[in-house]
Amino acid sequence: MLRKLAYSILLAISGCASTNAPLAVVGSVDLNRYVGTWYEIARFPHRFEKDLQCVSATYTLREDGRVTVLNKGRSIKDNSLRTAEVVAWTPDPKTSAKLKVQFFWPFSGNYWILDLDNEYQQVLIGEPGREYLWILARSKTLDEEVYLRLVQKASSMGFDTSKLERVSQSCD
Repeated sequence: MLRKLAYSILLAISGCASTNAPLAVVGSVDLNRYVGTWYEIARFPHRFEKDLQCVSATYTLREDGRVTVLNKGRSIKDNSLRTAEVVAWTPDPKTSAKLKVQFFWPFSGNYWILDLDNEYQQVLIGEPGREYLWILARSKTLDEEVYLRLVQKASSMGFDTSKLERVSQSCD
């Protein structure tokens, strides 16, 4: 029964498919270089990150080839630290730029790397439905020119970048 409900939910979500062109990802990602801490510079607003600032995600490679992701953020209401640990993996051996992220079984979401600089210092993350979008960087700030380039790229891919909100990293 639960499996049937999960399939029904997934079918309903996929029924809301976008009319945008297929979403392109970067050619390849070296997960050994990708691991470490990334700071959230901007995001589409969603309830699971509502009222959070100083958000970071620390990626750690596991022995089984999957990636543990520890997300942290501070509440703007009471400055409390909120954390969530998830597991990510590459379901398609042909590309490491399309990951699946699972917060709880059996549900997982897409985590697609849409733009990544050669030095692995900034990244644009999205998903095919264009409901989620993040701009992350290795440092707590990002050069405005780089930020605008990533916003423009997301816009050209069919994301409604007017929904992007900047994330404060000044919690120290």
